Amino acid sequence: MNNIRLRFPPSPTGKIHIGNMRTALFNWLVARQKGGELVLRIEDTDQARSTKEFEDIIIKEMEWLGLDADEGVSIGGDYGPYRQTERIDIYEKFADKMLESGHAYKCYCSQEELEEMRKKAVANDKMPRYDGSCRNLSEEERNAYEAEGRKPVLRFKMPEEEKDIVVHDLIRGNVTFNSSVLDDFIIFKSDGMPTYNFAVVIDDALMKISHVIRGEDHLSNTPKQILIYKALGFELPKFAHLPLILDENKAKLKKRGKDSVYVGEFREQGYLPEALFNFMALLGWSTGSEEEILSREEIKERFAIEDVNKSGAVFDREKLNWMNGKYIRAAELDRIVELSIPFLIESNLIDEDYAEENREWLSRVVDEARTGVDYLAQIPSEAELFLTEIKFEDPEEAADEFAGEDVKIVFEALKEKLFACDELTPEAVGDIFSELKDELPVGARTIYHPTRLAITGRGSGPEMTGVISIFGAEEVASRLDNALAVAE
Repeated sequence: MNNIRLRFPPSPTGKIHIGNMRTALFNWLVARQKGGELVLRIEDTDQARSTKEFEDIIIKEMEWLGLDADEGVSIGGDYGPYRQTERIDIYEKFADKMLESGHAYKCYCSQEELEEMRKKAVANDKMPRYDGSCRNLSEEERNAYEAEGRKPVLRFKMPEEEKDIVVHDLIRGNVTFNSSVLDDFIIFKSDGMPTYNFAVVIDDALMKISHVIRGEDHLSNTPKQILIYKALGFELPKFAHLPLILDENKAKLKKRGKDSVYVGEFREQGYLPEALFNFMALLGWSTGSEEEILSREEIKERFAIEDVNKSGAVFDREKLNWMNGKYIRAAELDRIVELSIPFLIESNLIDEDYAEENREWLSRVVDEARTGVDYLAQIPSEAELFLTEIKFEDPEEAADEFAGEDVKIVFEALKEKLFACDELTPEAVGDIFSELKDELPVGARTIYHPTRLAITGRGSGPEMTGVISIFGAEEVASRLDNALAVAE
């Protein structure tokens, strides 16, 4: 195989999980780095759970992350169709070929008979496996089973002599399996659908896939697939099995349930695609240095599948949040404003008309709010103080805080300086507070704490230099006067 061709073949049986998308990312990186092609193939033979809705979600999330495929579903190409359910006739043709060559046989064993085999093996302290009952049936025996109405499965006929099957893995080196651990496995089910191991080999071979990069949970399937490749005379691709992604307790990351991590959830919470791209690239791979904030181009240039770690990669949400916060603060402000507006509307802080009519003001608010967030769904809680009437959680406590001549002196001096200032930049406001500390006969707490509470209604929060700069002298003066009225 001279052309570099990779594939990402998800099953549309649910929302796409971070582990699946990391696989797509690593395939994309190898394809882009080596000037190859990426094929998007849909493995939808699980008809009970596969839906077009989930297929659309997969495509949507790949587009959001910028993982563009070169051919496949919704794109087209020379090796379609790209949905397995549209390729059944192809699988049937190769199944017939396996039967004719003697590499496969029909098995008529019922579920009850298979269960009996399993129980017998367990009772004899042996590995449960198919015992080959139908391996050498005569034509008469086959006819008798079919007359009973039994629908056969197709099983691969394992070589009788034991031998080692070696997987040459780009990440793990050579991984050896002995054929004795395998039984005559099913390649075609009685419902007319191929099994995963059979269909994936046919698809990869016919689509001329040169590199098969997938999760390590598929490593145990690879010896079976190698046997099918060889039985059909197909050339083997290069294999690479990625480490599992683990949760913070070092357990396998869940694909379903409340602790699962779906890509769409991060998009909906306001994570930036470039941050998730960066984070996923470091799940099992590193540059060999301490660098962690890397652009798409840097990752593409430096990534090597051979440098991927064998051991599990921990999904550290705290690290992702830190990284995403960095990207939010470095991004173009207009973009962050545009992405933040839906969150502000959903929180009932603004409506669409307000967003349109007060864009410049809103940009300043969002710019300040983004200094304290990890993802954009947190913007409303940071921006709320700018977009709502001031409220004191405990009015009596606030009244006590604002009482006394010292506070009145601070507020009057602050108002005077704010109105005298030509341009209330954060730096200018910082200078004003420095002057107040030098000029007034009060402690720093009396300057800062009552002022913050009067302007924001909160005892803690964003830097007051930025808050005052955004509100302006008139609004700040109004809030300071309101606070003094509360104390009366």
